[in-house]
Amino acid sequence: MSSTKIEIRDIRVEEAKAYWALRLEALHKHPDAFGAAYEESVLLPLEEIVKRIGQDSSNYILGAFTTEGQLIGTVGFKREQSLKMKHKAFIWGVYVSENYRGHGIAKQLMVEVIRRGNQLEGLKQVTLSVVTTNGAAIDLYRKLGFETYGVERNALEYAGQGYDEEMMVYMYKKQ
Repeated sequence: MSSTKIEIRDIRVEEAKAYWALRLEALHKHPDAFGAAYEESVLLPLEEIVKRIGQDSSNYILGAFTTEGQLIGTVGFKREQSLKMKHKAFIWGVYVSENYRGHGIAKQLMVEVIRRGNQLEGLKQVTLSVVTTNGAAIDLYRKLGFETYGVERNALEYAGQGYDEEMMVYMYKKQ
């Protein structure tokens, strides 16, 4: 796997079905890691998913694809649009399929999101939140330059269990 070339690019509308299958996998296998619930998400029609796939530099979903074209990882990016908040964006839905973990794919996805954000005029910071039990993700984000600015206690609840979320920010060093 380590020699396999991974293509990082925007997910296209015609790939909505593959994207949604991977998203549902993430929600089903890791219900404690995402704000969205599998039980609700699985009911959404594909037309709704197609609408969610952003097609511009301020709102998109990146995919990690194998050379065979299989979607194996995702990350979402959305920039705030209001006058007082458009200096910020947030990252959501970071996921790499279990068979492909440990090969730097999440890092490739995150590096590309950070790179693209740096090209957006006026964007000064990007935030994300991650459950505090996901040490591997927290370590990756810190290595990439994200800093913790708070912890939301009991941010998510699933099956009677509460989960804290670490809130992190990446500050761009633009002139």
